[in-house]
Amino acid sequence: MSRPFVHAGALRRRPLTLYAAHAADFLVAEGPDGTLEGCLALRVHAAHTEGSRGPAGVLYNFCVARHRQGSGLGGQLMRAVLARARARSLGSLFTATVGSGSLFLRHGFAPAGVRLAPEAWATSLDPSRNARVLMRTL
Repeated sequence: MSRPFVHAGALRRRPLTLYAAHAADFLVAEGPDGTLEGCLALRVHAAHTEGSRGPAGVLYNFCVARHRQGSGLGGQLMRAVLARARARSLGSLFTATVGSGSLFLRHGFAPAGVRLAPEAWATSLDPSRNARVLMRTL
């Protein structure tokens, strides 16, 4: 599912072992025939800053198959992951994007400084990608 987005530069290349080790992070959307049509992962991190309202989550590897883009599937995945984050009592969500981030912005995310993000995640970002960090408080 991620390969075309990696080749286009929209997603970072990650080893298959990472996907396997963190399979529980993923929400997936399947077509009627069982093919994968979209996915979005949520990783929970410990409270990231003094005074934060709880642990933070990081959204990653968000992709929707080309034939489903514009169908509302991305919004469905986003609403589902927001519900999952609330159920886990997360205080905020972060993501990094090299694209417009329009879907995130429509769902309440706003540009944020990397210093607000969970340190382990923030230090793993590749500066050469020039990604924007977005945040949403829950």
